[in-house]
Amino acid sequence: MSTKYLFIMGGVMSSLGKGILTSSIGRILKSKDFKVNIIKFDPYLNVDAGLQNPYQHGEVFVTDDGAETDLDLGHYERFLDENLTHLSNATSGSVYSKLIEKERRGDFLGATVQVIPHLTKEIKDRIVELEEKTKPDVIIAEIGGTIGDIEGLPFLEAIREFQIEHSRGDVLFIHLTYLPHLHATDELKTKPTQHSVAELRRVGIRPDIIACRSDIPVSQDIREKISLFCDVPKNHVFSVLDVANIYEVPLKMEEEGVCDALMALWGLEKKKSNLEEWEKMVNIMNNVNQVVHIGVVGKYISLCDAYMSFTEALKHAQNPNMARVQLHWINSEDIENKSPEEMLADMDGILVPGGFGKRGIEGMVLASKFARENKVPYFGVCLGLQIAVLDYARHVLRLTHSNSTEFDPGTPYPVIDLMPEQRTIKDKGATMRLGGIDVKILPNTLAHQIYQSEQIRQRHRHRYEFNNSFKPRFENAKMVFSGMNIEKNLVEILELPSHPFFIGCQFHPELISRPTKPEPLFTHFIKAALEYSDHK
Repeated sequence: MSTKYLFIMGGVMSSLGKGILTSSIGRILKSKDFKVNIIKFDPYLNVDAGLQNPYQHGEVFVTDDGAETDLDLGHYERFLDENLTHLSNATSGSVYSKLIEKERRGDFLGATVQVIPHLTKEIKDRIVELEEKTKPDVIIAEIGGTIGDIEGLPFLEAIREFQIEHSRGDVLFIHLTYLPHLHATDELKTKPTQHSVAELRRVGIRPDIIACRSDIPVSQDIREKISLFCDVPKNHVFSVLDVANIYEVPLKMEEEGVCDALMALWGLEKKKSNLEEWEKMVNIMNNVNQVVHIGVVGKYISLCDAYMSFTEALKHAQNPNMARVQLHWINSEDIENKSPEEMLADMDGILVPGGFGKRGIEGMVLASKFARENKVPYFGVCLGLQIAVLDYARHVLRLTHSNSTEFDPGTPYPVIDLMPEQRTIKDKGATMRLGGIDVKILPNTLAHQIYQSEQIRQRHRHRYEFNNSFKPRFENAKMVFSGMNIEKNLVEILELPSHPFFIGCQFHPELISRPTKPEPLFTHFIKAALEYSDHK
């Protein structure tokens, strides 16, 4: 079988859920025993997502090979239950950068380098490279942005050319649009979709399938109207209905028959999907009754997408514990201005996620102190581990002015410090400690009890580490460093045996959690929070 290609584009407005639709189709095709890989094209000029503000673009998702990517890659991995690589994300910045590098090297032999054909070829080469290195049956490519955005035009031209260069039946296009619901007349309006498809056709692309996002079901009359005005067969117009749980989307798309339509268009024999495990997972997730209240004490809580993988990992931990996680987003600066008792007293567990910069740090330290002293389950991730260290140094070791050199370069007690290899680095992009690293777990510790293994692999994204010169002081004060970096002897996990659940990790376990395979730290954190809730 020749490789099949599917390009997914969005129209009318942004944030329609192209990433979830892409992931859902990938999941269904995988359940049909196809080998699926996904690539995300982002039109912005950043070389990668690593230096983007979380308030503008949400979290940065880190792959095992250390690529800092768009958060949609997190959805791809969670739905496919497979690790992706740097090959699955390409931005305008990375494509232009590579093209200019080639021009400076003299690869074009004096030719005038242009958007067409040189830039579009560079974009197409990313698809070819993914195919050559991973040998999938199906490649799904999501085109970021919205049809009509000027920065997305080179990508649309590239995939138009790509279709011409391949067998017509191998390359398909799905256009995801939005049908506004006019409440005054209780009807869905198709005009924005018509205009969006017209814009797509203007650049030479005719969608094979139109997927219509809406808050009420799309009637047959609406489907017929879209079919007529957008020149797409009626049975290729599908409804993408709003759902409360994103993991329902593959099941809804299976009911709609989207992948059966793709199989027919690709000329492939119809295959039965195997979504039984997925459906069981969704049913449990949707029907748990007991509620556990988790306070997420962070810096970017006004945009929850900044903590997307945390949100999903906590959802995954619901099923093994048969409990629904109720998240409470708590601005750490509010704790500084009020009190931890006022802000955190009703929480069954406290999670401090990652972040950068000095703002809000003192509120996080107070949250750690509150959790430690009141035996509330505490889970610190990356910065959250460092916060636990600052709390312990100041309030247990009495190192009053201890700090991280990230926040106070002149601190007399730099319990968190810049890694030596980071001191000479000037460029910020892609220079942190990134990607998967092996971690040694000490026996007879909570970490070992959780992981049931002496070695794990976890992903990282940070510059600052626990300062090992202070390690004896902390150990004498009964803090246990239960996970260590195998190669560099750096602290990866800390815990307090005197506390029911007080644990911090320098890595990012949320990045490897899957709905059918919850990450153990999150599962045990929720378990501890439930036990605390039962006895408080």
